[in-house]
Amino acid sequence: MSNEFKHKSVLLDEAVELLITDPAGSYVDGTFGRGGHSRLILSELAPEGRLLGFDKDPQAIAVAEQLQQQDGRFECVHGSFAELRHQLEQRGLMGTLDGVLLDLGVSSPQLDDPERGFSFLNDGPLDMRMNPQAGESAAQWIARADEKEIADVMYLYGEERFSRRIAKAIVAERQLQPITTTARLAEIVKVANPKWERGKNPATRAFQGIRIYINSELDDLTACLEQALEGLKVGGRLVVISFHSLEDRIVKRFIRKHVRGDEAPLGLPVPHSMLNQRLKAVGKARKASDAEVSENVRSRSAIMRIAEKLA
Repeated sequence: MSNEFKHKSVLLDEAVELLITDPAGSYVDGTFGRGGHSRLILSELAPEGRLLGFDKDPQAIAVAEQLQQQDGRFECVHGSFAELRHQLEQRGLMGTLDGVLLDLGVSSPQLDDPERGFSFLNDGPLDMRMNPQAGESAAQWIARADEKEIADVMYLYGEERFSRRIAKAIVAERQLQPITTTARLAEIVKVANPKWERGKNPATRAFQGIRIYINSELDDLTACLEQALEGLKVGGRLVVISFHSLEDRIVKRFIRKHVRGDEAPLGLPVPHSMLNQRLKAVGKARKASDAEVSENVRSRSAIMRIAEKLA
């Protein structure tokens, strides 16, 4: 891995400490990245322990394959964690997992490399795909999507309140010249955005919305959470680190739903044992310490939630 684009795992020690309940157990790292969490998990596992990693990014998988060759307890899958059930069934692991860790969002190497097209801070091809070998790039989507679709994506996934105004500008500008670079898209958004947020680049929300849409991030997360619950054994833990409110809202609601269990009719005395409660929350949501934030500014928005399977 190039020293130029290193990744520092957020909430590294805390996440692994809360994830591992049995060193001889089976675990999943749903977002391998550059292997920070995976390597620490493996260092805590017994010889009979097992770790299955996932990542969409070919560059991450290249690093994961090196680790796979070094440690027979680790196996990597080039694909989305939304494929969790299928991969577990293939290995006879459904219902046997001791823990699933999801470290969501985009990694530092993806953000820092201009060629990946994730960032508005450095000019590069407007790609944004976690797997550049599959699917539609951001440039291809912007070239074909209608104004309403572009506005809806920025509003729903980026929470951009000026999405309609920005989408109109994008459609007008693409008629003059194709929008193929991050710098050009960022400039269009900047000019069209009438009210900048203090301390935030005016392109932040638009880029976030497009990236999430291009990579199906929220759909994949929703699918994975349900599959993770089925994949865990009783006592197994789900640990999720989110980096923005849309992700965290999905995780929070999922845990709350299964902590609460089935809804009983009002006024009907139903014992807790009949409510099909499947999870219990392990402590409160956790954030990075001041020391970690000072070392890694990207950790400031991280929120970690932990739940344990009851049934």
